[in-house]
Amino acid sequence: MVTRVAVFGFFALFAAGCSKEAPEAQRPAPVVTVMTVTPQAIPYIVSFVAQTESSRQVDIVARVSGFLDRIAYPEGELVKEGQLLFQLDPKPFEAQLDAARGETLSQQARHTTAASNLNRIKPLAKQNAMSQADLDKAQGEFDASSAAVFSAQAKLKLAEINLGYTTIRSPVTGFTGRALQRQGAYINAVGDSAKLSYVAAVEPMWVIFSVSQNQLARLREMARTGELVLPKNLEFEVELILSDGKPYAHTGKTSFADPSFSQDTGSFQVRAVLPNPKRDLRPGMFVTANVKGGTRPRAVIVPQLAVQQASKGHVVYVIKDDGTAALRPVVVGDYSGEKGILVASGLQDGDRVVVDGALKVVPGQPVKIAEPGSAASAKADEAGKAAKDGDAAKKK
Repeated sequence: MVTRVAVFGFFALFAAGCSKEAPEAQRPAPVVTVMTVTPQAIPYIVSFVAQTESSRQVDIVARVSGFLDRIAYPEGELVKEGQLLFQLDPKPFEAQLDAARGETLSQQARHTTAASNLNRIKPLAKQNAMSQADLDKAQGEFDASSAAVFSAQAKLKLAEINLGYTTIRSPVTGFTGRALQRQGAYINAVGDSAKLSYVAAVEPMWVIFSVSQNQLARLREMARTGELVLPKNLEFEVELILSDGKPYAHTGKTSFADPSFSQDTGSFQVRAVLPNPKRDLRPGMFVTANVKGGTRPRAVIVPQLAVQQASKGHVVYVIKDDGTAALRPVVVGDYSGEKGILVASGLQDGDRVVVDGALKVVPGQPVKIAEPGSAASAKADEAGKAAKDGDAAKKK
């Protein structure tokens, strides 16, 4: 009996020993690198979809009617100011000019005769050798001949102008459009056929983009709160990015802003002027306009590796004073080149943000901060990169 009790006691102790779990080994604190948030002044750049426009596009329109004798320019090519573009048949206008000259000479002869008669009658009338009626008649003929000469000279000038209009030259230096009428066609100066082509100046070049009402309101609010400092005289610099992603070699300045909003789009147009010495820009090109000149005086920039995407937005890990990590939601803004990403809100001056090793951090648990450049820091960098590569592989 005693032996049976002893055996049962032994098995009971053995079962109790087996059911007791071994204590879990405490997980070591992850090694991370951190940065201390320090606000800094950075340029404020706003990008717009823009379109180039000729700074002076002139329609070439015939001012007189006639047959088109010659198209004298290479269509679509660059022409100089004053270069011949079209030639209308000048012969009818030359004949009108000759007729106007003959009329002018005739009226001048009449005027000379009237002046001689008046000069003879005036002294005779003073001596009462001629009547006052004769003097009035001579004076009237003189005045009428003077008016006739003036009218004839005006017709002569008009005939010269019309003859000059048969030769159509470029008013500006620029690129030409195609000829809308062909050689030998009759051009009606008061009809649709009067429009012959156009010339578009490309030096300088205009760039047009639209600013929405919401964008303007946001800029004003940022300026009011001191988040944005605007340039003096509101002169913004404009940099272009071409369709192939390459920056345009020259920058320009804003020169005009429409004072009213469009009722259709709720935006207003802004115009910038850029030099175009090599004529790389042509009218109608779509480009990206980066508008510079404003400054964010106290911007918070963190490396992109420190910002993570959560279900409800972006978050970062910050290290509290007790050495534990805390998850902090942030609102991110525009990327700031190689410096990192702009944090519009959520971080303050002096906050310590986890940069490398964030994937091993557990909220509320302590972390070990590695000194920059140390072996631990390099190890944390490698671990963070490996974890990031692993996540990318899983997603694939």
